[in-house]
Amino acid sequence: MLRRPRRNRKSEAVRNLVEENSVSVNDLIFPLFLIDGVNKKVEVGSMPGIYRFSQDLMLKEIEECMKLGIMAFDVFPAYPESLKTATASESWNPETFYLKALREIKKQFPEVCLMSDVAMDPYSSDGHDGLVKNGKILNDETLEILGRMSLAQAEAGVDILGPSDMMDGRVGHIRRLLDESGFTDTSIMSYTAKYASAFYGPFRDALDSAPKFGDKKTYQMNPANAREALIEADLDAEEGADFLMVKPALSYLDIIKLLGDHSPLPIAAYNVSGEYSMVKAAAANGWLNSERAMLEILLSIKRSGAKIILSYFAKEFALLKK
Repeated sequence: MLRRPRRNRKSEAVRNLVEENSVSVNDLIFPLFLIDGVNKKVEVGSMPGIYRFSQDLMLKEIEECMKLGIMAFDVFPAYPESLKTATASESWNPETFYLKALREIKKQFPEVCLMSDVAMDPYSSDGHDGLVKNGKILNDETLEILGRMSLAQAEAGVDILGPSDMMDGRVGHIRRLLDESGFTDTSIMSYTAKYASAFYGPFRDALDSAPKFGDKKTYQMNPANAREALIEADLDAEEGADFLMVKPALSYLDIIKLLGDHSPLPIAAYNVSGEYSMVKAAAANGWLNSERAMLEILLSIKRSGAKIILSYFAKEFALLKK
């Protein structure tokens, strides 16, 4: 007998009945870029359609996204060089524009899930995720800085902290500080398998946070390694992470599946800036359909096992599905 799998593809209604995976706005976290000032909206040159907002306009952007069903946001600050120091001290200044904006977002929209990034690079005069001394990134000394940063963000009302620095032991250090300070409900989404990738360039343009020397290969993971991600996942879980993240997503779908198959924790994936920008660049040249590519990319990330997707496509996706 000839088997005919095509019978289950013969119409949209039938295809919908047998569809194995789908993406909804409930799966998405929308990364946003914050700048100091008032009434500022500046497009990121290498990320068409993505903007840096001052606090007042970011609040409007969040409200607009909420009407589309997006309820989770990850806010990244873009600091001027004049406020950057070797110790990233501005990151825990309670009067810094970033922490003030986080407090205002939670005040106006208490129902949103607000995520923040924990790493030194936005605030560092060296542009690295950790403390630099004599050209080396110091692991344990960095933890003290990350701890102060984390407590400041938790006090501002952040729901999920995202340690993206890839220092050893940082999840456990942050979890202990949070619990000792009464922030037992503050979650940690660890950047568990963050690879030293070529796809971060547009993000660094948005924050002007490229390293001033060298690269990040001594702390971010080698793209050649898969099993190493299991070591990182086990450590982060033992230290108290609530979610495990893989970054980037598209070139690391196998890592998303690997972690999903081995860990009971929810797996998140970051559909990073370079993955977004290459679609937009190809579409601008007429080489592919941006909308179809976006849908296929998000679906592939979900199919690989990600429960949560951080993506610059989030608003565009929500508008399409509205």
